[in-house]
Order: sequence, then C-alpha cells, then structure tokens
Amino acid sequence: MKEFIKRIPVLGPIAQELYRTVNRNTGTATPVHDSAAYWESRYAAGGNSGTGSYSLLAEFKAGILNGFVKTQSIRSVIEFGCGDGNQLTLAEYPAYSGYDVSATTIGNCRRRFAGDTTKRFALVQDYAGETAELALSLDVIYHLLEDDVYERYMKTLFAAASRYVIVYSSNTGDNKGYEGSHVRHRVFTGWIQDNAPNWNLIEHIPNKYPYRGDYHTGSFADFYVFKATA
Repeated sequence: MKEFIKRIPVLGPIAQELYRTVNRNTGTATPVHDSAAYWESRYAAGGNSGTGSYSLLAEFKAGILNGFVKTQSIRSVIEFGCGDGNQLTLAEYPAYSGYDVSATTIGNCRRRFAGDTTKRFALVQDYAGETAELALSLDVIYHLLEDDVYERYMKTLFAAASRYVIVYSSNTGDNKGYEGSHVRHRVFTGWIQDNAPNWNLIEHIPNKYPYRGDYHTGSFADFYVFKATA
C-alpha cells in the first residue's frame, strides 16, 4: 500500500506537460516516471491543476456532480486527488474529504478552505480506509501509466465508497493519436466487471465539451456513475 501511495497520481488536467518534462535546451519531452514528485514540484513552484479544473470544463463537472449529490441526498464525498482545490470551489457537498500526494497542495487547500468545517484534506499516505457515500475519481484513471498503480488505485477507489462511485475518465483501449507519453487509455469498465461485480454502471454522461485536439476547450473524459448492489 505504501508503494501505491508514493506513486499514485493526483487529479490533473488534460495538459500536454502532464507526466513529462521539457528539456530547456533541446525542447524535447521525456516521460516523468515519478508522478508524485512531478506534482509536488509543480505545486511547490506555484503551478496549478491546469485547465481541466478551470473554466468551462470545471463548470461542466460541477454541474453534474452538484446535481447528483442533491438528487441522491449524498451526505459525504471522498476524492482521491483533490489537486489545487479550484474544482472544489464550485462544489456543493455536505461533507468532503480530499486526498493528494502533494504536501504543498494539501497545505494550500487547508489554507484556502480554512474555517470551512465541511472539508478536510490529507496526504494519500495518511489514508487509513475512510469511506464515504460517494467516491470520486476525476481526470485520474487515464493518467495511471503503471499497471500495478492502476490496479491498486481502482481497488482503493471502490473500497472507499458505500453507495456510489463517479468516474470522470476516458474508457477506451485505443492509445493512438494522442500527444505525449502522459496518457494511457484503458477500458476501466472491464476492470470493474471483473473485479468489482457488486457495482453496476447506472449512467454514462457524455462530455458536453468533447476533445477535438485542444485540451483547453475539450476533454476525452465522460462521466460514469456506479451504484453498489449490496
């Protein structure tokens, strides 16, 4: 579990620089193998979670999530990868727990939401099996490049929810035609069928802003809503 915690990526945007660094001299890109270190460096340098947590994409996500929380009378939400907290500023959750691998961003979120007793933040390494009625995975799964990290992430995500899991991700095995080495698409619904049979897909919500080559204006992630059967 500790190895998983060290390597699990955080919630991030569909940015070209994710999972890679640019050589200042040559302009070439190289894969980032330690995603936790990448995000800690990025936040420590004053960076944010990127376009996926801002503007029209953030508003689209917030509309879906807030509506679901209200209609299903959700009382508690847990998210793995809270990022810089900008997406959370649009959220309307009765109680929220956000986890991240970056100590810098956890500190920033605690300060940003200081005085708000409905929200708490902690490092993923301090996660100790807490659960909530709704577990969220937003812009994470297709950034899990390593098979073992992906496997452990999925197990943790579904074990943390008592009623619903909402995933915002791509759901394809086609990895052709996308820039950079930071994206690895997976048919994650297949994993759920094989490994979490007590969870049923009850709704698929296509993205209002589909990806058409510009990550500033679109995403290849859709919403997938799962409900526990027992």
